[in-house]
Amino acid sequence: MKYLLSVLIGAMSYGILSTIVVLAYGQGYKLGEVVGTQLLTGCILAWLLALYTKLRATRKQRSAVSSGVSAKPAPARLTWKHRLLLMLAGAPTVVTGLLYYQSLRYIPASLAIILLFQFTWISVLIQAVSKRQRPDRITVLTLILLFGGTLLAAGILNQGAAEFNLLGLMLGLLSAVSYSMFIIFSGKAVPSAHPAYRSAWMVTGGMLLLFIMFPPYFLFNGLLWSQLLLFGFLLGLFGAFIPPVLFAIGVPHIGGGMAGILGAAELPVAVLLSSFVLHEQVSLLQWTGVVLVLLGVVLPELYKLRWGNARSVRSSSV
Repeated sequence: MKYLLSVLIGAMSYGILSTIVVLAYGQGYKLGEVVGTQLLTGCILAWLLALYTKLRATRKQRSAVSSGVSAKPAPARLTWKHRLLLMLAGAPTVVTGLLYYQSLRYIPASLAIILLFQFTWISVLIQAVSKRQRPDRITVLTLILLFGGTLLAAGILNQGAAEFNLLGLMLGLLSAVSYSMFIIFSGKAVPSAHPAYRSAWMVTGGMLLLFIMFPPYFLFNGLLWSQLLLFGFLLGLFGAFIPPVLFAIGVPHIGGGMAGILGAAELPVAVLLSSFVLHEQVSLLQWTGVVLVLLGVVLPELYKLRWGNARSVRSSSV
């Protein structure tokens, strides 16, 4: 149960980010300042975790040696090639954050998170094209649910597409494309490395890329010691630190399928906060769309679980 809660809390943490960003914009802070302080605090927290992980492993080895017990061999040190790969793998997260946070300037947070969630079918499309395989029936049904749910949840059917800012819509969809690329490529970057070290190097790579795009003037002009530090700390805590740590704890025990289902908790949390904290209007029709999007997210995983259980029962009865 604790592993399920670990992944659930990690997913819900992601849902908090859009509300914090909108509040930061309300105080007059700019995109580079918001994302910059997020990655700076996230990087510091990630390296503190990596240091704790290393010290803990060293302590275990010493205690094992002193007690005469054969200690587990230490994991292989990361080469600079591995570190560079991990830093490059962290780049799409920065692009995703920039696109997503910038879209919040033009469209409501409840709509921005729904557009970001389009990564589900975009990932399927990218993999189908790359592998030259036609999606199966359950995938097609999932895409239909996601598309219909998006139309309802975005409020397009009752307000019309003309009511929304076109630039904001494009930025939201591009953030979904970038997030899809991150999902596809990040899992292939040095999977044998410890999650704490992987996270630290990926966040470091993302921070360096961002500081090249947006020079961190806030470090020198005194702006960091204003409310920006609070917003950056909250974004770094809930976006760059808590979810990776909790996912690293829970996902190996519950499996990727169940993690995908629990990960959908990000969507209703973001919509709820945008409604209660930011006072955005979310109609019953839009909530129906949110439910359909969630159903589209969990349907493939539920199908896999049911199909896998049915196959195991058949094999055991033979």
